[in-house]
This record gives sequence, structure tokens and C-alpha cells, in this order.
Amino acid sequence: MTIDYRGARVLVTGASAGIGAEFARELARRGADLVLVARRVERLEALAAELTGVDVTVLPCDLTEPDAVPKLAAELRSRGLKLTGLINNAGFGTYGPFAEEDADRLRTEIALDISAVVELSRTFLGELVASGRGVLVNVASMAAYHPVPRMAVYGAAKAFVLSFTEALWQEHRRSGLRVLALSPGATETEFFDVAGEQAAGGARRVGPELVVRTALRTLDRRNPPPSIAVGRLNRVIVSLSRLASRRQAVRAMAAMSA
Repeated sequence: MTIDYRGARVLVTGASAGIGAEFARELARRGADLVLVARRVERLEALAAELTGVDVTVLPCDLTEPDAVPKLAAELRSRGLKLTGLINNAGFGTYGPFAEEDADRLRTEIALDISAVVELSRTFLGELVASGRGVLVNVASMAAYHPVPRMAVYGAAKAFVLSFTEALWQEHRRSGLRVLALSPGATETEFFDVAGEQAAGGARRVGPELVVRTALRTLDRRNPPPSIAVGRLNRVIVSLSRLASRRQAVRAMAAMSA
């Protein structure tokens, strides 16, 4: 069953580049109105200018600020805008030995990768369900399936997102809300500009187009799963990882992320 996005309104975080921008483009092609959220207003406005034939609202916002989500919700209410979809895509990772990481940077990472996802989901869940055709996508990562030495906080944050989202999937199976945890592997985005090239672990990168196509095709299924890894090889890796001991998994990831 293909979802009809015409007349829908979807909020996309981290929409200024990469996977978020591609979600915006593809949803616009399918007829969805959009709310684009990120810090870089110039990038958002340039993207909005691309997206013709749909209504696009640009709301620059730093989701790591303590009052960011209440302000965002208040702004949408003041404009009379209700959501039918939410794509929690914003996030970043840090790379290096945990003991050497900057503590403030780690707080910001947790605020964006975990706290913002929880608060946005909780804030808008009611109206997504009330719409009768709601969609909630939380972007996790292949890092969610294993502890990741030298990316300890990022891996743990994405493991949280995966577990949190799968729990919401079960809670809302009878509500009509489609919930999906999306786990890309290495993707051609600005992620590695922040985390550093070492964070890729030598993995071949895919384009954000594949990531978004995977998400939307999965949501179109008659009975979508709670989570999906992007790419056939990554899905095989997830399956095989369940057979490994925790000791083996940690050591394997340590070798890959060295």
C-alpha cells in the first residue's frame, strides 16, 4: 500500500543537508507539505526554493537548546500548522577515545541524538496519531547494533534511538501510526566532516537517495517492520551479529573503527 502524502505535512529535522534534505525532496515529489528544521537558515531557504508545488515552512532552530522544542511547537501552533509526519534525522557523532572527548561536546551530542528525538516524538505524537495517516521515522544507524569503541557515545545514542523507536512501533501498532527506526550505514553526507574520516571505518558509502528510498518503500509495506537497516549487506550483518557474543561484537567493531 503506497502512502498518499498529498495534503500531508511532515517536519524534517536536520533538513539543511544530506539525508534530511533528501527526505524533503522526495516527500515534496510525493506531494507532502513540509516544515524544514535545522540551524543553517540559508541552506533551508535554498532547499525550500527547490521544492515547488508544495507548501514549505522554514524554521531555523538549534535543537540542542533546552527550550527549542517547546518554541518550535508554539511557532507551529501560532501558524495553525498540524503535522501528519515527523522525520527525526538531526544528529552528529564524535570520534576518539572517550577519555579524551570534550565534555561539553558530548552533552551536545546527547542533547541532539537522544533528547531532541524523545522530546519531538512526545510533543507531536498526539497529532500524528490524530491525523489517521501519521508517520514517525527516527534515524538510527548501523552503529546502533554494536558497541562502537572510539564512538562510544554515538553508538550508545543510536542504540537508544533504535530501542526507543521499536518500542513505539509496538505501542502504536493498532493506532494507524507508522513508526520506523531507519539505520543507514556509511552515507555520503556531512557526518564525516564532523566526526572525521576515521569514523567511516573503511566502509563504502552510499548516497542519501538510497537511504530515503529504503525508508519510504518500507513505510509503504502493508505491515512495515519496526526497523530497517539500509542495504542488503547491512541487513545480513545485523542478522549475523545476533549470533556473535558481546565480546566478539565489541572486538570486531574495535578493529573496524581503529
